[in-house]
Amino acid sequence: MRDPLEGVDDGGCIRTGAARTRVPATYEPVVKELVAAFEGVRPPTAPASLLLYGSVATGQARPPGSDVDVVVVGVPRAAATSVGEDLSERFRGVAREVALGAAQLADLEGDDDEAHGNRVFLRHYCVLVAGDDVTAGWSPFPADARGFNGDIATCLVRWRREGGGESRLDRPQAAALGRRVARKTLLAAAGLVSVHDATWTTDRTTGAHRWAEVDPAVGDDLRELLAWAEGASSATGAEVRRVLGVHGAVQRVADAFRDRIGLWDLR
Repeated sequence: MRDPLEGVDDGGCIRTGAARTRVPATYEPVVKELVAAFEGVRPPTAPASLLLYGSVATGQARPPGSDVDVVVVGVPRAAATSVGEDLSERFRGVAREVALGAAQLADLEGDDDEAHGNRVFLRHYCVLVAGDDVTAGWSPFPADARGFNGDIATCLVRWRREGGGESRLDRPQAAALGRRVARKTLLAAAGLVSVHDATWTTDRTTGAHRWAEVDPAVGDDLRELLAWAEGASSATGAEVRRVLGVHGAVQRVADAFRDRIGLWDLR
């Protein structure tokens, strides 16, 4: 859901509406359980953080159709996945999913594009709710092309592997993969819009509709991806394979990202 405060400030840096005070009261029970679970899995000595992002962090979430998007830093990925699955089931009437991603402190270090993108994301799009503030002392980042989502081509390779033959992808698996493909691809499209229009947005709806105007050849597919991302429809295995094909919309977005922004070197 679009963050109305996202954009570029007077100094040319990224501006968003993410703030702890904007988290809707409806989601506070979920946050409370997230904090309790985090305290149970965080390492006793190393820095670790629990952060909200997305529509809950900007105050735009609406139950039960919005996700509670969470990232933990310094916590094992398996532990984060387990917590997310448990809370998704417990709060099914409040949120579509409690989606936990995991990162490590090493993912924030260095001057490569991936580390830079991770720092931009944590600094401007995430709200600390427990643990250590790993962004302390970081200055605001400029709204420039470096941004993030430069891993879109790497994701495409992985998605193609996941979406293999008919026997490997039943309808629920196809729907889940389609949604992941849609959410990431439309974020990359929003990045393309930001560069093309000299603005700054991570809004998937804006990415879908505006990039469809720039590249009409993928317009119908981008609108379909938006429906998958928003839960308005579910992908079939055949539909996922089509958009992931060598001439499909995801490849076309990845190629445009490579040519206009640049992909991350993840070798």
